[in-house]
Amino acid sequence: MADKLRTQQELERLQAKYIGTGHPDTTSWEWKTNIYRDTYSSIVGHPPLLEYTALAMNEPVAKVRAEMIRKMIQPAGPPPAREEDTIMGNQQS
Repeated sequence: MADKLRTQQELERLQAKYIGTGHPDTTSWEWKTNIYRDTYSSIVGHPPLLEYTALAMNEPVAKVRAEMIRKMIQPAGPPPAREEDTIMGNQQS
């Protein structure tokens, strides 16, 4: 029983420390956004990987870097409407 509790506490600690690990309430959109941002930041942060990507896209490195940084704003598109917003919107009408 103590091992299970220790494992659960370690998981909660990691989830608090690293945002991208998610939690039970993480939506699909939030998870995809974290994955995309991690990928883009990794490519931009590693010059050889950025150069390889730029070569594959046949674009200048600076242009690819700027595009990936721009994509990190909303990598998975706009967030979906939350249920609370739609419920509140219906009550106000």
